[in-house]
Amino acid sequence: MPLTLATTAPGEPEIFASLQGEGPSAGRPCAFVRLSGCNLACLWCDTAYTWRFDGDNRPHRDGIAWPRKANQVVLDEADAAARIRALGQDRLVITGGEPLLQGAALARMAALLEGMAIEIETNGTAAPHPALDPLVAHYTVSPKLKHSGNPVDLAQNSERLSAWAREPKAWFKFVVAAPDDVGEAIALVEAHAIPRERVFLMAEGVSSDVLRARERWLAPLALAQGLRLSDRLHIHLYGDTRGT
Repeated sequence: MPLTLATTAPGEPEIFASLQGEGPSAGRPCAFVRLSGCNLACLWCDTAYTWRFDGDNRPHRDGIAWPRKANQVVLDEADAAARIRALGQDRLVITGGEPLLQGAALARMAALLEGMAIEIETNGTAAPHPALDPLVAHYTVSPKLKHSGNPVDLAQNSERLSAWAREPKAWFKFVVAAPDDVGEAIALVEAHAIPRERVFLMAEGVSSDVLRARERWLAPLALAQGLRLSDRLHIHLYGDTRGT
Protein backbone atom coordinates (compact mmCIF):
# COMPACT_ATOMS: atom_id res chain seq x y z
CA MET A 1 0.00 0.00 0.00
CA PRO A 2 1.24 3.55 -0.73
CA LEU A 3 1.28 6.33 1.85
CA THR A 4 -1.90 8.13 2.90
CA LEU A 5 -1.20 11.76 3.76
CA ALA A 6 -3.07 14.74 5.12
CA THR A 7 -3.50 17.76 2.84
CA THR A 8 -2.81 21.48 3.02
CA ALA A 9 -5.42 22.03 0.28
CA PRO A 10 -7.44 19.49 -1.72
CA GLY A 11 -4.98 17.25 -3.57
CA GLU A 12 -1.88 18.87 -2.02
CA PRO A 13 0.00 16.62 0.43
CA GLU A 14 1.06 18.14 3.74
CA ILE A 15 4.81 18.02 3.09
CA PHE A 16 6.60 21.20 4.11
CA ALA A 17 9.67 22.79 5.72
CA SER A 18 9.45 24.60 9.04
CA LEU A 19 11.06 24.90 12.45
CA GLN A 20 10.23 22.06 14.80
CA GLY A 21 7.92 23.54 17.41
CA GLU A 22 7.98 20.92 20.19
CA GLY A 23 10.09 18.44 22.08
CA PRO A 24 13.80 17.63 21.93
CA SER A 25 14.37 19.14 18.46
CA ALA A 26 12.46 22.40 19.07
CA GLY A 27 13.79 25.24 16.96
CA ARG A 28 15.56 23.03 14.41
CA PRO A 29 14.85 23.44 10.70
CA CYS A 30 13.15 20.28 9.45
CA ALA A 31 11.15 18.81 6.63
CA PHE A 32 7.76 17.54 7.75
CA VAL A 33 5.31 15.01 6.40
CA ARG A 34 1.89 14.62 8.00
CA LEU A 35 0.14 11.30 7.52
CA SER A 36 -3.59 10.69 7.70
CA GLY A 37 -5.43 8.26 9.97
CA CYS A 38 -5.35 7.64 13.72
CA ASN A 39 -6.44 4.90 16.10
CA LEU A 40 -7.15 7.44 18.86
CA ALA A 41 -9.59 10.34 18.98
CA CYS A 42 -8.41 13.09 21.33
CA LEU A 43 -11.09 15.58 22.29
CA TRP A 44 -8.64 18.47 21.81
CA CYS A 45 -6.72 17.12 18.80
CA ASP A 46 -5.42 20.03 16.70
CA THR A 47 -5.18 17.88 13.56
CA ALA A 48 -8.64 16.31 13.59
CA TYR A 49 -8.71 16.75 9.80
CA THR A 50 -6.41 13.70 9.69
CA TRP A 51 -9.01 11.32 11.16
CA ARG A 52 -12.46 12.79 11.89
CA PHE A 53 -13.98 12.35 8.46
CA ASP A 54 -17.66 12.35 7.49
CA GLY A 55 -19.35 9.47 9.31
CA ASP A 56 -16.80 9.34 12.17
CA ASN A 57 -18.81 10.10 15.30
CA ARG A 58 -15.95 9.93 17.80
CA PRO A 59 -16.21 13.07 19.95
CA HIS A 60 -14.13 16.19 19.34
CA ARG A 61 -14.57 19.60 20.92
CA ASP A 62 -14.99 21.34 17.54
CA GLY A 63 -17.62 18.88 16.33
CA ILE A 64 -16.39 19.18 12.72
CA ALA A 65 -16.54 16.23 10.32
CA TRP A 66 -14.06 16.73 7.49
CA PRO A 67 -14.68 15.53 3.90
CA ARG A 68 -12.22 12.69 3.34
CA LYS A 69 -11.61 13.43 -0.34
CA ALA A 70 -10.43 16.99 0.32
CA ASN A 71 -8.35 16.13 3.38
CA GLN A 72 -6.60 12.92 2.39
CA VAL A 73 -4.30 12.10 -0.52
CA VAL A 74 -2.38 8.97 -1.53
CA LEU A 75 1.23 9.13 -2.76
CA ASP A 76 3.67 6.41 -3.64
CA GLU A 77 6.80 6.31 -1.52
CA ALA A 78 9.13 7.54 -4.28
CA ASP A 79 6.97 10.62 -4.96
CA ALA A 80 6.81 11.46 -1.26
CA ALA A 81 10.59 11.02 -0.88
CA ALA A 82 11.27 13.27 -3.89
CA ARG A 83 9.07 16.02 -2.46
CA ILE A 84 10.84 15.75 0.89
CA ARG A 85 14.28 15.87 -0.73
CA ALA A 86 13.28 18.99 -2.67
CA LEU A 87 12.84 20.88 0.61
CA GLY A 88 16.60 20.77 1.16
CA GLN A 89 16.55 19.80 4.85
CA ASP A 90 18.73 17.23 6.62
CA ARG A 91 16.09 16.21 9.18
CA LEU A 92 12.60 14.81 8.61
CA VAL A 93 9.75 14.76 11.11
CA ILE A 94 7.00 12.25 10.37
CA THR A 95 3.79 13.08 12.20
CA GLY A 96 0.07 12.50 11.92
CA GLY A 97 -2.42 11.20 12.73
CA GLU A 98 -0.57 8.13 13.91
CA PRO A 99 2.42 7.42 11.62
CA LEU A 100 3.22 3.93 12.89
CA LEU A 101 -0.05 2.65 11.42
CA GLN A 102 1.73 2.99 8.06
CA GLY A 103 5.04 1.50 9.13
CA ALA A 104 5.75 -0.68 6.08
CA ALA A 105 5.19 2.15 3.58
CA LEU A 106 7.21 4.53 5.75
CA ALA A 107 10.09 2.05 5.76
CA ARG A 108 10.09 2.03 1.96
CA MET A 109 10.05 5.84 1.86
CA ALA A 110 12.75 6.21 4.52
CA ALA A 111 15.03 3.86 2.59
CA LEU A 112 15.02 6.47 -0.21
CA LEU A 113 16.13 9.25 2.16
CA GLU A 114 19.67 8.16 2.96
CA GLY A 115 21.54 10.76 4.98
CA MET A 116 18.43 12.33 6.55
CA ALA A 117 17.86 12.07 10.29
CA ILE A 118 14.30 10.82 10.74
CA GLU A 119 12.06 11.57 13.73
CA ILE A 120 8.66 10.01 14.27
CA GLU A 121 5.95 11.51 16.48
CA THR A 122 3.71 8.76 17.83
CA ASN A 123 0.98 8.27 20.43
CA GLY A 124 2.85 5.21 21.65
CA THR A 125 0.14 2.61 21.08
CA ALA A 126 1.75 0.87 18.09
CA ALA A 127 5.10 -0.87 17.74
CA PRO A 128 7.60 0.34 15.13
CA HIS A 129 7.73 -1.74 11.95
CA PRO A 130 10.93 -3.86 12.03
CA ALA A 131 12.06 -2.52 8.65
CA LEU A 132 11.46 1.09 9.72
CA ASP A 133 13.01 1.09 13.18
CA PRO A 134 16.70 0.96 12.09
CA LEU A 135 16.10 4.04 9.88
CA VAL A 136 14.73 6.21 12.72
CA ALA A 137 16.98 8.55 14.70
CA HIS A 138 14.46 9.12 17.46
CA TYR A 139 10.83 8.81 18.45
CA THR A 140 8.77 11.37 20.32
CA VAL A 141 6.21 9.29 22.18
CA SER A 142 3.15 11.16 23.46
CA PRO A 143 0.98 8.88 25.64
CA LYS A 144 -2.50 10.32 25.94
CA LEU A 145 -3.84 11.07 29.41
CA LYS A 146 -7.44 10.69 30.60
CA HIS A 147 -8.38 14.25 29.62
CA SER A 148 -7.88 13.26 25.97
CA GLY A 149 -11.20 11.37 26.16
CA ASN A 150 -9.75 8.09 24.87
CA PRO A 151 -10.37 4.76 26.62
CA VAL A 152 -7.46 4.39 29.04
CA ASP A 153 -6.78 0.76 28.10
CA LEU A 154 -6.35 1.83 24.47
CA ALA A 155 -4.39 5.04 24.97
CA GLN A 156 -2.13 3.77 27.77
CA ASN A 157 -1.20 0.26 26.68
CA SER A 158 1.01 -0.96 29.53
CA GLU A 159 3.07 -3.42 27.47
CA ARG A 160 3.77 -0.82 24.78
CA LEU A 161 4.67 1.92 27.27
CA SER A 162 7.14 -0.36 29.02
CA ALA A 163 8.69 -1.26 25.66
CA TRP A 164 9.03 2.42 24.74
CA ALA A 165 10.61 3.13 28.13
CA ARG A 166 13.34 0.61 27.26
CA GLU A 167 13.90 2.16 23.83
CA PRO A 168 16.95 4.49 24.00
CA LYS A 169 15.73 6.43 20.93
CA ALA A 170 12.42 7.33 22.60
CA TRP A 171 11.62 10.69 24.18
CA PHE A 172 8.30 11.28 25.93
CA LYS A 173 5.93 14.24 25.74
CA PHE A 174 2.84 14.45 27.95
CA VAL A 175 0.15 16.93 26.93
CA VAL A 176 -1.25 18.65 30.01
CA ALA A 177 -4.43 20.73 30.28
CA ALA A 178 -4.83 21.02 34.07
CA PRO A 179 -2.48 20.67 37.06
CA ASP A 180 -3.97 17.29 38.02
CA ASP A 181 -2.82 15.88 34.66
CA VAL A 182 0.78 16.17 35.84
CA GLY A 183 0.14 13.64 38.60
CA GLU A 184 -1.24 11.17 36.03
CA ALA A 185 1.85 11.67 33.85
CA ILE A 186 4.19 11.12 36.80
CA ALA A 187 2.33 7.93 37.73
CA LEU A 188 2.96 6.57 34.21
CA VAL A 189 6.62 7.63 34.32
CA GLU A 190 7.09 5.75 37.59
CA ALA A 191 5.00 2.70 36.68
CA HIS A 192 6.93 2.10 33.46
CA ALA A 193 10.38 3.27 34.58
CA ILE A 194 10.46 5.98 31.92
CA PRO A 195 13.77 7.91 32.24
CA ARG A 196 12.88 11.35 33.60
CA GLU A 197 15.66 13.03 31.64
CA ARG A 198 13.75 12.15 28.47
CA VAL A 199 10.34 13.42 29.59
CA PHE A 200 8.70 16.70 28.55
CA LEU A 201 5.51 18.27 29.87
CA MET A 202 3.66 20.40 27.31
CA ALA A 203 0.59 22.56 27.77
CA GLU A 204 -2.40 21.78 25.58
CA GLY A 205 -3.50 24.80 23.57
CA VAL A 206 -3.80 26.20 20.06
CA SER A 207 -3.31 29.88 20.88
CA SER A 208 -0.43 31.80 22.45
CA ASP A 209 -2.70 33.18 25.18
CA VAL A 210 -3.80 29.72 26.33
CA LEU A 211 -0.30 28.28 26.16
CA ARG A 212 1.22 31.13 28.16
CA ALA A 213 -1.52 30.97 30.80
CA ARG A 214 -1.04 27.24 31.28
CA GLU A 215 2.76 27.39 31.19
CA ARG A 216 2.71 29.80 34.12
CA TRP A 217 1.47 27.01 36.42
CA LEU A 218 3.06 24.15 34.46
CA ALA A 219 6.63 25.49 34.61
CA PRO A 220 6.98 25.25 38.41
CA LEU A 221 5.43 21.77 38.36
CA ALA A 222 7.95 20.63 35.76
CA LEU A 223 10.76 22.13 37.82
CA ALA A 224 9.58 20.41 40.99
CA GLN A 225 9.44 17.05 39.21
CA GLY A 226 12.78 17.43 37.43
CA LEU A 227 11.11 17.27 34.01
CA ARG A 228 11.56 19.35 30.86
CA LEU A 229 8.99 21.86 29.64
CA SER A 230 8.10 21.99 25.94
CA ASP A 231 6.55 25.05 24.36
CA ARG A 232 4.69 25.02 21.02
CA LEU A 233 6.81 27.39 18.95
CA HIS A 234 4.82 26.93 15.74
CA ILE A 235 1.63 28.14 17.44
CA HIS A 236 3.32 31.40 18.47
CA LEU A 237 4.80 31.88 14.99
CA TYR A 238 1.99 30.75 12.69
CA GLY A 239 -1.12 30.07 14.75
CA ASP A 240 -3.12 26.86 14.42
CA THR A 241 -2.53 26.36 10.67
CA ARG A 242 -1.67 23.52 8.32
CA GLY A 243 1.73 23.19 6.69
CA THR A 244 3.60 25.00 9.48
